[in-house]
Amino acid sequence: METYVGKRGLGKPTTEKTKEQHIGKQLSKGVNGDNSEKGKPGNKSSFEVELPNAEFGKVRLRFAPEPSGFLHIGHSKAALLNQYFADRYQGQVIIRFDDTNPAKESNEFVENLLKDIATLGIKYETVTYTSDYFPQLMEMAEKLIHQGKAYVDDTTREEMQKQRMDGIESKCRNNNVGENLKLWKEMIAGSERGLQCCVRGKLDMQDLNKSLRDPVYYRCNPIPHHRIGSKYKLYPTYDFACPFVDAIEGITHALRSSEYHDRNAQYHRIQEDMGLRKVYIYEFSRLNMVYTLLSKRKLLWFVQNGRVDGWDDPRFPTVQGIVRRGLKVEALVQFILEQGASKNLNLMEWDKLWTINKKIIDPVCPRHTAVIEERCVLLTLTNAPEKPFVRTIPRHKKFEGAGDKCTTYTNRIWIDYADAESISVNEEITLMDWGNAIVKEIVKDKDGNVTNLTGILHVEGSVKTTKLKLTWLPETSELVNLSLLEFDYLITKKKLDEDDDFVDVLNPCTKKETAALGDSNMRNLKRGEILQLERKGYFRCDVPFFRPSKPIVLFAIPDGRQQTVSK
Repeated sequence: METYVGKRGLGKPTTEKTKEQHIGKQLSKGVNGDNSEKGKPGNKSSFEVELPNAEFGKVRLRFAPEPSGFLHIGHSKAALLNQYFADRYQGQVIIRFDDTNPAKESNEFVENLLKDIATLGIKYETVTYTSDYFPQLMEMAEKLIHQGKAYVDDTTREEMQKQRMDGIESKCRNNNVGENLKLWKEMIAGSERGLQCCVRGKLDMQDLNKSLRDPVYYRCNPIPHHRIGSKYKLYPTYDFACPFVDAIEGITHALRSSEYHDRNAQYHRIQEDMGLRKVYIYEFSRLNMVYTLLSKRKLLWFVQNGRVDGWDDPRFPTVQGIVRRGLKVEALVQFILEQGASKNLNLMEWDKLWTINKKIIDPVCPRHTAVIEERCVLLTLTNAPEKPFVRTIPRHKKFEGAGDKCTTYTNRIWIDYADAESISVNEEITLMDWGNAIVKEIVKDKDGNVTNLTGILHVEGSVKTTKLKLTWLPETSELVNLSLLEFDYLITKKKLDEDDDFVDVLNPCTKKETAALGDSNMRNLKRGEILQLERKGYFRCDVPFFRPSKPIVLFAIPDGRQQTVSK
């Protein structure tokens, strides 16, 4: 059970239902500020964003990902804004999979996208697929051919692209209806002749907006579809299918990122030619992150070339990747909705997101202790009890809900090498959760490396007077092995230019593994649990304890002060 933290402090432990309600409130407050009167006419706060021509109770929206990859942080913005506006107007959101490209799509991606949508707390009415409408889309294409609003073209892709750039009409543009229908049937059959052709809308080859220069409506593709097999040899393009399905499904407003701005006129022109109801378009800025690739094609390259461990790799900007790294969904919601529905293009820093996350996890996550295994140093306390004793102390001194942990106290304890080498003879130090000690002897090897320390407990000493406050672990067989993993950006350039090849700026070092020892209480960690290792930062448990020989795997969670793992 998780606890959610708001501006006024800790909330009560919550169930999944109250978690959804909590996120829903954030969705509203993130753009609106105090949203207790949201949606009522005439009531607007300075942060409120409205949809054009929206009627309260009648807004119907769609989030329409292509099932060709996992949901990433950029898609999350679109999903959460759809949810926000549905809440704002007491409307509906549907999920529609834009599955018009069988070469890239799969059922695996559908399943994981639904998982990601659930993770984000999106409340949707139903799930549909563009492929549900393939028969109607084919009928519409044929109707437009009959009406002279579309034609079949066998111009090569390269030549077609050049003609569109130069405003030159294709030789096929004035084919008669009979010739177009004949070639259309060849496309449906997937014949050798049909595979040479595509269907284009007859819009305006001289329009200054190049998206209106006879866009492609249908292409042949003999690859089987992940849902319907080999039934079709041709598939509609997104530009053709989207305005049709939006209108048919009763969508009132289509939310699109501003990168599609030049294609808005095309969207409405196609709806007009189809004789369909106009769907309003609402634009928002695409979310771009520093040192981050959001192209699914490029992310797929990392997966296929073994540069990451999968789509949920903690170095990936996918929802599953960043949650696996330790991001709370509430932080993502707050981060995205703080931007509102701004249309300004912006490049966002990850540090801001991780800073929000830290404010959420710090007040509630339990504290544990770890010592870096390499060259760790034994400190012998000559006046401490020889027989170990155990005390129960809070896992978080300011949050009772974190529970308790057992700490063993003994006369031989491990400390980090970095701490050991910073101590001077006769220096008084503080051993956290125990008290002060005075170091009397420092033993070094021939190379000057500290190997052993000897000291005495001085628990009556004041912690205010010591310079060093050290974490430590008892020398017992109950300690657990840890593998601490830190991650870095996959590329070394903050923002790629259009002519940049991302392969040229790959980061050579994106993961660092450190062996450590952990307190025995960490045997009880669950996968996904977030904790703080005292003086070492925040971590998420990715692989819990199974047996002593297999280390617990902890992923380091950034805290807003990003450093490269190579340092």
